[in-house]
Amino acid sequence: MSDPWDGPAGQATRSRGTPVPGQRGAEPDGTRPPGGRSASRARGGPRSRRRPAGRGRRFLKITGICLSVLIVVTAGAGWWFYQHLNGNIHSVSLDGKGGTEKADAFGRTPINILVMGSDGRTSAKDCKLGGGCAKTGVQTGSNADVQMVLHISADRSNATVMSIPRDTMTEVPACKDSESGQSTAGYYGQINSALQYGPACQVATVHRLTGIPIDHFVKLDFSGVVKMSDAVGGVSVCVSDDVYDTYSHLKLSKGTHTLKGVAALEFVRSRHGFGDGSDLGRTISQHIFLSAMIRKFKSAGTLTDPTAVYDLADAATKALTVDDGLGSVNKLIALADDVNKVPTERITFATMQTAPDPADSDRVVVGAGARSLFSTIADDQPLTTGSGKKSAAASATAKATATASAVPAARITVTVENGTRITGRASAVAAALAGKGFSPGTTTANAPSAATTTTLTYGAGRKPEAQTVAKALGLPSSHLEQGTGAGLTLVIGGDWPSGNSYPGGSSSPAPADTKAAVGGAHASTADQAKTCAKVSPYKTVSLDGVAMTPAQAYAAARNKPDSDA
Repeated sequence: MSDPWDGPAGQATRSRGTPVPGQRGAEPDGTRPPGGRSASRARGGPRSRRRPAGRGRRFLKITGICLSVLIVVTAGAGWWFYQHLNGNIHSVSLDGKGGTEKADAFGRTPINILVMGSDGRTSAKDCKLGGGCAKTGVQTGSNADVQMVLHISADRSNATVMSIPRDTMTEVPACKDSESGQSTAGYYGQINSALQYGPACQVATVHRLTGIPIDHFVKLDFSGVVKMSDAVGGVSVCVSDDVYDTYSHLKLSKGTHTLKGVAALEFVRSRHGFGDGSDLGRTISQHIFLSAMIRKFKSAGTLTDPTAVYDLADAATKALTVDDGLGSVNKLIALADDVNKVPTERITFATMQTAPDPADSDRVVVGAGARSLFSTIADDQPLTTGSGKKSAAASATAKATATASAVPAARITVTVENGTRITGRASAVAAALAGKGFSPGTTTANAPSAATTTTLTYGAGRKPEAQTVAKALGLPSSHLEQGTGAGLTLVIGGDWPSGNSYPGGSSSPAPADTKAAVGGAHASTADQAKTCAKVSPYKTVSLDGVAMTPAQAYAAARNKPDSDA
């Protein structure tokens, strides 16, 4: 190893012909005159310039001390930097509420992280950025208006980011916030409201809806988005037309823009400016923003500039609330490294498929195809091939699953009966169904008589629903039979004495049916740099009390500066 200053370590190098300080020149006859230095002086010869050995030793000693101080100071600065970043991080325990990941055949485990964007106005800064505090002032609660499940495969070759619209109706389980003490016995409501009972409750709710094990979470608030976008030097996005969302205040002309700070926040918050003016359109524009940010992270220079790295690390640790499994700089660095390993063409963005809520047209429920998307993520199956193309539709088994998934689990009610002599079997399986997003109307009872074999009986026209239930529980199709009743009745037999999945079912998941998993999910990949956010063609905004399209509002607000001005 070479020393950066003096060539080979421990050796001082000088150019030829340069005298070493204190070196004697040779006498004419090549011999040293007798009598030493005093004799030489007596003869009137030149005075020797050799430095005393003591002075050389003092010089080396001083140099060594200086180097030691430099090393100590440098190490101390690094330690301070590390401790400073660790001190920025706010972490919360998940208490195992998100389930547990299963290792693959090589002992590797995937990573599933719930990324949450909070709408909380819990500080004066967030009140200023988010608005809405004029009458209430600084608030205490918050909702998870952004929810994305980030899945990184066990082999780190691919990743999926699935957004869950905030207006999704689902079952929120019993929860208690470890920090605020606020609790709930559970209820049926809008999915984003679970954050009021703490991040762990939001994780548990998403896990219950999707069946996907979630072992980590990351939460950002309004100011966090501003800090992160500033730290990366801005994010480049494209809009398909002039847009002015009078609610989020995003105002941009048609084309490509680099957004920082408040402008970036306005973009990711805009729901009236894009798509159909609902939260569904917003998830797509958020995917465009995140894809651009990922490309920025991976671009040359972003992570090699020490100043940029420090600013990014400082901003990230200040902006994020994470679970205690990510609660250190080293763990966050390891996570960033895992994400960095995945090529952009193999990072798939998708939005959970939805259907209108029969009880409220302004809300949605899990739609056709969503169960295929959930199971693809839970089973650690990729949505792209090694070349970045969408995976081919799979086998007939997967196609049958896609057909069954056409019936949303949230609409399926099952009567679970215990045909064993084991107390609590029906309740355990019913709870497993609830955890997979099936209707809270599912009931339990004792079977009229003991049953040797587990059977799922369905009424006329209810076979697709029965197939959905069977898929969720790993129950072979040979255990399904049509009965005379109207609904679905699952009798737990002696062949299923324990566990939430039928024993002897398929030990490996069926190949992913990508067509069903991403159908209607607005799928895209992170390498699609030329994709523009589609500005809404509908009258989704209002200016001076007049309803108009975002493009019309842009034209009517000429005096208002653009967000990136």
